[in-house]
Amino acid sequence: MTMSYAVMSQQNYTQLFPTQFFLLGIPGLEHLYLYLAFVFTMVYVTSVIGNFTLLFIIRTDRSLHEPMYFFLCMLSSIDLVLCNSTTPKMLGILWLNSHEIYSEACLTQMFFLHSFAIMESALLLAMAFDRYVAICNPLRYTSILTKCLIAHIGVLAFSRAVALMLPLPFFIKRLPFCSANVIHHSYCEHMAVVKLACADTTFNNIYGIVVAFFIGGLDMAFIICSYVLILRAVFQLASTEARTKALGTCASHICAILSFYVPAILSSVVHRFGTNVPNHIHILLANVYMMLPPLINPIVYGVKTKQIRTRVKSFFSLHFIISTNISSDAAKADSVQQSHRNGRQHR
Repeated sequence: MTMSYAVMSQQNYTQLFPTQFFLLGIPGLEHLYLYLAFVFTMVYVTSVIGNFTLLFIIRTDRSLHEPMYFFLCMLSSIDLVLCNSTTPKMLGILWLNSHEIYSEACLTQMFFLHSFAIMESALLLAMAFDRYVAICNPLRYTSILTKCLIAHIGVLAFSRAVALMLPLPFFIKRLPFCSANVIHHSYCEHMAVVKLACADTTFNNIYGIVVAFFIGGLDMAFIICSYVLILRAVFQLASTEARTKALGTCASHICAILSFYVPAILSSVVHRFGTNVPNHIHILLANVYMMLPPLINPIVYGVKTKQIRTRVKSFFSLHFIISTNISSDAAKADSVQQSHRNGRQHR
């Protein structure tokens, strides 16, 4: 009787979804946690400040209310969600040794990081289309890329990502976990969670691979096609100066593409074929994939875009002048008060 009850309890327990998961962090690099925490904190703070600065400048400067900058606002918003969906918990592991995460929070993190990564891929494709129209059909640029079309592109990118990623948490919750809840990762990545299940996960594996390769591959193919057409139009220009100027308008977007797709492809290749690669290398590459685009995009667009660069300089110079004037006024007030005190002492 006792034995049968124990077997039944074990069977029921294996069907339960864990209430908490334990994020292992970056195993093998525990001795470097403080250094990694400092670097990741600096990257996180820079990313948040940079993207909020971009959003503020584009929002307040009406001369930047153009299609390219509307897409850039969407990209910055996506980057803010991406870095805030994973980095705070990872910093909690590195700084505070806080490894536990509730299962609902884990599934929510999984949904946000994967869906907004798909949105970023769609936005990079939309920005490639923007550069194609600007270079290949400049006279009709504003008439083609209207605010209505830009809004529809944003809604389509959001809807596609949500439709593809919303089933993931439900696919995960239907799996039995057999008391396994230790995730060998620093955040709730889909395949890292699926590996804990004690059942056939073929469907989950196939779904994840198909979405990643189909969506990523399709977006990359269209981006490459856009740049083939752009290069063909650029090399048909008469002067070298015109060619250089046309290609210069694409430099920021190319950097954004490379910062997003190169870590993703590298991480995928190492994960599939790097059988002898240590686990902490896989995890570090996955973290670079999540943290690099939010860091690089505002820096690149801030440096390469003249209007944004000018606005940043004027903002900080104005802030410096105001703070200098305040300090000067405070110093004058102190000197006046000191002279009054000296006069009273002489009396």
